[in-house]
Amino acid sequence: MSTYTVAQVTSAGGPLEIAEREVPEPGPGHVRIAVDACGVCHSDSLFVDGALPGVTFPVVAGHEIAGRIEQLGAGAGEYGWQVGDRVTVGWFGGSCLHCTPCRQGDFVVCVNLKVPGWTYDGGFAQQVIAPVDALARIPDALAACDAGPLACAGVTVFNGLRRSSARPGDRVAVLGIGGLGHLAVQFAAAMGMETVAIARGPAKADLAKRLGAHHYVDSTATDVAEALRTLGGVKVLVATAGSSEAISATVDGLTHRGELVIIGVAAEPLDISPAQLIMAGRVVRGHPSGTAQDVQETMEFSALNGVRPMTEVVPLEQADEAYRKMLSGAARFRMVLSTG
Repeated sequence: MSTYTVAQVTSAGGPLEIAEREVPEPGPGHVRIAVDACGVCHSDSLFVDGALPGVTFPVVAGHEIAGRIEQLGAGAGEYGWQVGDRVTVGWFGGSCLHCTPCRQGDFVVCVNLKVPGWTYDGGFAQQVIAPVDALARIPDALAACDAGPLACAGVTVFNGLRRSSARPGDRVAVLGIGGLGHLAVQFAAAMGMETVAIARGPAKADLAKRLGAHHYVDSTATDVAEALRTLGGVKVLVATAGSSEAISATVDGLTHRGELVIIGVAAEPLDISPAQLIMAGRVVRGHPSGTAQDVQETMEFSALNGVRPMTEVVPLEQADEAYRKMLSGAARFRMVLSTG
C-alpha cells in the first residue's frame, strides 16, 4: 500500500500533526496533484478551529496549493490537462455549476463553493485531489513557493484592484501592509496607479516604498482620512487590514464617487454613516477571491511584472510551527510549507 504524508488536525483548535494516508485515486473530472508547496493563510484557522458549518475532523487545511498533476481521473484529460502540468488550487476549489450564481457565470460566489480544507482535504500534504475547474496553470517564470500564495492572497487583491473603478494614473490606497497588503501595493504600482500605503507606525515606510508605493501614511501619527485628503483623496481604497475601526477611519479620504473595497475580515461592524456615502456618492464593496481563470491571470501578470509574495518557507513537517507563527503575526508576510 502506497502512502503519503499530511499535516492534519484531529480536533478543533488542536495541533497540526503529521500522519500517513493511503494514496487516493482521482475520481471522474478530478486530478491528483503532487504538492510542491502550500501557503498558510489566516483563513485556514476557520477550518482548524471548526468555525464553519460542515467542517469534519480530521482536517487537512491548505488552500494556496502549487504542484504538478500526477494522475488524471476519468474525463479530466478532455479539459486539456496532462500529467506533469504545473498547477495551483486556491480558495476557489471548484463550483457546483447549477446554483443561481453559477448559472449567471459568477462562480466564485457559488452557493456550494468547494474550498480545499473545508469541502475536501487541502494542501498541507504531499498530495491532494482536486476538480479540474479549480486548476490554474503556473507560468514557467514562477516558483511553486511564489505561485501558491498568489492563488489566494494574490488573486484576491489583484481582482479587487482591477475590478474597481480605478484606472492607470488614478490615486489608490492600500490599508495594511501584511500578507495581502504587500501584494496589493505591488499590483497597484504595476498597474500604473499612484499608490498610497497605510500601516501602523513608521517601521514599514521603507518597505512600502520598495514595494512600489509613492506615499506612506503612518496611521498612528496622523488622521488617515485627513492625510489622504491632503494628497487629493483616493479613487479607490483597498482595505486588507482586519480591523473595522481602521477601515472606517479611511472613508472620508475617498474622493467623490470613491470606492472602498473591503478584503480584510473583521467581526465588528463598520462605523460609517449614510451621510458619508450619500453626499459624495461613495461606494462600499465587499470583495471575495477569484476563479481559477482569475488565478491564472494573476500569476501571468505577476510573472510579467515581477510581483512576488514575501515568503518564509519551511518543510511540511513543521506545519504546526508555521501555522502558529502565522497566527501570532510573527511570520514574514506569507508562510509556505514545502514538500521538497
